Amino acid sequence: MSQSAPTPSTTSSVKLTDFRLQHRLRVRWSEVDMQKVVFNPHYLTYFDIAVTQYWRELALPYELTLRELEGDLFVKKASLEYNGSAHFDETLSVCLRCERVGNSSMSFKGAIFRDSKALILAEIVYVFVHAVQKVPKPIPAQMKSLLTRYEAGEEITSLRLGTWKELRADALGIRQEVFVREQGVPNDMEEDELDENSEHVVLYNALSLPIATARLITSSVVTSEGPSIAPSHGVSNSTCKIGRMAVKRDLRGTHWGSKVLTALESVARERHVKNLSLHAQMQAQGFYTKHNYVTHGEPFEEAGILHIEMQKVL
Repeated sequence: MSQSAPTPSTTSSVKLTDFRLQHRLRVRWSEVDMQKVVFNPHYLTYFDIAVTQYWRELALPYELTLRELEGDLFVKKASLEYNGSAHFDETLSVCLRCERVGNSSMSFKGAIFRDSKALILAEIVYVFVHAVQKVPKPIPAQMKSLLTRYEAGEEITSLRLGTWKELRADALGIRQEVFVREQGVPNDMEEDELDENSEHVVLYNALSLPIATARLITSSVVTSEGPSIAPSHGVSNSTCKIGRMAVKRDLRGTHWGSKVLTALESVARERHVKNLSLHAQMQAQGFYTKHNYVTHGEPFEEAGILHIEMQKVL
């Protein structure tokens, strides 16, 4: 069934700038029907993808957050208004904003745009329920505050710089989750003698849960990473090294890694460091390239994972 023709009175008042979250996606061939337009139910899937991205933008790992809040979220209402059709291979902007937070429910307005034209409008209502009894319960105050602050464009995370003694528990917890359990790095390699003499950073979300970390190794402490690093990849006297950078898996693809990286770059500048060096996992090379790091040498294996050395002049 085709979508209805555009209704100017409905779509003309809806603009991209009305929405804090704007998630881009491309229509796949499997999502169009025999009329070569997106099959109606797929728009709900698009909004579901945007909701997941909304949680990432809130810096909230979905399952961990709900465990912390001792609750769950159920969809109470999901309605769509079709004002146009999307076609195969078009790039769409799927947008969301939290319109209202009540006692136990939260309402979202959504729109799907092709360029600046709103094709689909949506209203989605979630109810916060008890984790076991599955009955509505009040949305925690910190969650209400987070939604309000995010929609207002305010800062929703906090950075903490400190020593290994001060940040070990939170930093090591993220590193073990990412490097040991996810990537298979031996646990006895994860914590080393360099931690004690490095500057560490941990990023926390609005619920005070640690979500990302990294460390800065100064040239005065070490000239190479140790036995697991080839001597040719040592740190020069004018260089600090960034390492052990990790972001919780379900929050990657946002800007949380950038916040951690730029925080350590600021520390290096304060110390008048001229160059930064790091060993990037190959799948993360593009991330560092966007932050103006340049590759040096050939790929090499470290802890069973392919890496490339990258450097940046400050």
